[in-house]
Amino acid sequence: MTTPATPDINALARLAAQAQADLARIGETGTDWVPPAEGIDHNVVVVGAGQSGLSAAFGLRRAGIGRVSVVDAARAGHEGIWRGPARMTILRTPKVPPGPELGLPSLSFQAWYEAAYGVEAYAALPTVPREIWADYVAWFRSASAVEVRNGVTLARVEPQEGRRKEGGLRLHFTAEGKTFTETTRKLVLATGIAGSGGPFIPDVVANLPGHLYAHTHAFDPKALAGRRVAILGSAASAFDAAGALLEAGAGAVDLFSRGADLARGSAMKPFGFFGAWEHFHALPDADRWAVMAHFRRRASFPPPAAVKRAAAHANFRIHLDAGWNAAAPHGDGVRITLNSGATFDADFILLGTGYQADARLYPPFADFAPSIARWSDKVAVDEADAALASAPYLGPAFELVESEPGAAPFLADIHFLAFSAMTSTGRPVGDIASLRHNIPRAVAAIGRDLFVADRAKHLARFLAPVGTDDLPRDLYAGALAAGDALAAAE
Repeated sequence: MTTPATPDINALARLAAQAQADLARIGETGTDWVPPAEGIDHNVVVVGAGQSGLSAAFGLRRAGIGRVSVVDAARAGHEGIWRGPARMTILRTPKVPPGPELGLPSLSFQAWYEAAYGVEAYAALPTVPREIWADYVAWFRSASAVEVRNGVTLARVEPQEGRRKEGGLRLHFTAEGKTFTETTRKLVLATGIAGSGGPFIPDVVANLPGHLYAHTHAFDPKALAGRRVAILGSAASAFDAAGALLEAGAGAVDLFSRGADLARGSAMKPFGFFGAWEHFHALPDADRWAVMAHFRRRASFPPPAAVKRAAAHANFRIHLDAGWNAAAPHGDGVRITLNSGATFDADFILLGTGYQADARLYPPFADFAPSIARWSDKVAVDEADAALASAPYLGPAFELVESEPGAAPFLADIHFLAFSAMTSTGRPVGDIASLRHNIPRAVAAIGRDLFVADRAKHLARFLAPVGTDDLPRDLYAGALAAGDALAAAE
């Protein structure tokens, strides 16, 4: 797809100003209603400034929740996946559903694109190029006035219960080689796959030297130019990686699938309606688990555009019914032994093997990881579904839940909007389509929790003596009937 001409910077500046004016018109100016808590730095800390973290921070401000801080380990402009791990050329959906703008049209992708490139250009746009979407997210950050501290990494989460009356969380950060701590009442984790343990590395490559393989989440296609690459996996990320490698000049790319054919239909297609997105979390545990296990047991569907992109190259081959039994160094490369006994030699292995789902593996949670409930604590699990069952079992507002009731009540103050929340919600958390459903639910719950926690302060405010300044008596004193006690007192 041809990249549009240079965007109209002046039009985008006017659109950003319009967005701020629109917020003022509907009374969402960010006035903070949360009373300050002694010894607490922030009401909410959002970790991750990709589209999900930005939308969460935007939603919190619109709800009148102040003292919200957003941090991201990446440098500015490289938050999230769009300029990093994502290898697709276009987004998965034609145009886009509502995204981080949370119902404010002037902050929508369509408004941005029309301002940047023209109304006719948007009408002619069949699909959204990945880097164009990245440009929009960067503009959204600026136009929504969400401030982000870049280069700041969350290293440890420490519960404050027992240390101070108000509780809260003590967060340990690193930035530019230094460490520091801050306190918060609520923590929103919007870190994508990192919060769930990161990429899944199968045992078949466990004994290989690190220079012979990489996961599709982190590799440089240009560094593999001219080389023969074997890809394990046949879902979207595997085909996206194949396309990127081939376009960067790989000598040959061979993709290996365990199945006798590629998945040719999406098991999740029946999920694609508003009611499911909005209310799946309200189903009984047994129902949710049955659906998610059903989805997982069916091979992941590679998008047609990704398959077409790779298959267009003569030096690309798909190997079906070709699961791997072993991989070992061989010469300067690696020799792969298939389950059939056949062998295949490659210069490098790329793993399109998906991601772990266990929030207990997130390093900042190390102090209390065993206290985090997983789906394996809630339902009977077959061995084949053990990986799925390691996902965190979340409450209705994406809050972490205790594995043993009463053992770690502070977990309710950690709202988990990372990758493996999908098992509880039924849909990928953090993707574009999820934002209009997930962010308002999380924001409403955070506001409710803060309000109820400050119940005594709010009651004192509600029940305080009523003043007399709102209606000066001189406005009506001259109209008092003769002989009235108030009139006589004048």
